[in-house]
Amino acid sequence: MTENAKCLPSPPLSELPACEDREWSRMAIGILQGDGRRSADTHLVKPVFKGLRSISIYLKDESTHPTGSLKHRLARSLFLYGICNGKIRQGTTLVEASSGSTAVSEAYFAHLLDLPFIAVMPHSTSRQKVDAIERFGGRCHFVDSPAEVYTVAERLAAEAGGHYLDQFTFAERATDWRGNNNIAESIFEQMKAEVHPEPEWVVMNAGTGGTSATIGRYIRYRNLSTRLCVVDVEHSAFYASYASGDRNVTCSTPSRIEGVGRPRVEPSFIPGVIDHMIKIPDAASIAAMHVLSDRLFRRVGGSTGTNFYGLCWIAASMMRKGREGSLVSLICDNGDRYAATYYNPDWLENNRIDIRPHREMLETFIDTGEFRAIHAA
Repeated sequence: MTENAKCLPSPPLSELPACEDREWSRMAIGILQGDGRRSADTHLVKPVFKGLRSISIYLKDESTHPTGSLKHRLARSLFLYGICNGKIRQGTTLVEASSGSTAVSEAYFAHLLDLPFIAVMPHSTSRQKVDAIERFGGRCHFVDSPAEVYTVAERLAAEAGGHYLDQFTFAERATDWRGNNNIAESIFEQMKAEVHPEPEWVVMNAGTGGTSATIGRYIRYRNLSTRLCVVDVEHSAFYASYASGDRNVTCSTPSRIEGVGRPRVEPSFIPGVIDHMIKIPDAASIAAMHVLSDRLFRRVGGSTGTNFYGLCWIAASMMRKGREGSLVSLICDNGDRYAATYYNPDWLENNRIDIRPHREMLETFIDTGEFRAIHAA
């Protein structure tokens, strides 16, 4: 053995590092775990629709999270993922590409952990979401095209020496799909005592792809007979990709349904766990949002409308075949965030969106069971 290869003695204990980052990480994870214990089991709402006598409808109400949306779960998972992988440390500047709800939730967690936060989003993002991000101390960086958010977010994170949370890549891997009180496990635990405890279908919009991936994987992992239907909207790449098998599909026109449509096929979108997809017109999504809001006596958002229309489409198909059972979907967020858009008649008129035919059709269906689809791909 040469002199240089000899083992050197360990430094004295007094010279060991203080490991301040590890202490901060332990503190941060404790805060995130506390939030999880307080908010993970949201209500499973069972509205009654007299026209759907053989079908039980359940809606997992994610709008009751502290930041008002399904994205609260995702944001917490992304923060845990970043901290546990050593990417988020004390003082790290966090950057996200988001059309709104994810950034609101991430701004909340950044505030809890006293971390700087920047959200990169299109100018078209609702003012209510922008205000919420800024109330939590976050900063909004606007771009003209939704397709720009990815590169701009990555650049800003690099310039700040920070961390790009990148929900569209990490959504499907930051959540433990086998359990650990993820949304799928929570749904099926809450369904255990119902008349039809194992749903025929779970209906979920595409979004980042992360939630549908978690639900689809969990269904297979637990060997359940439940099937997964993913619903997509106009001006989104997901449905065309699913139908063609081409992950390079893009869409140049921005989606009008916030939180659902995407200009590209996101890395977190896992088509192999999906049993069926439906593409829904924007007018139908917004009409369904209005109809469901009236029946729940409170407003829900556009992505929830997309879910509800898909749920009705599946229910109608089951009824035509004489099947009975349960269907589950999600209330993704609170509709008050869309007072200036989807609930504003002037906005609908300016965007040439006529919801009346779809609204009348849905109201007839849930009251009488008669379903005459205007469009469903």
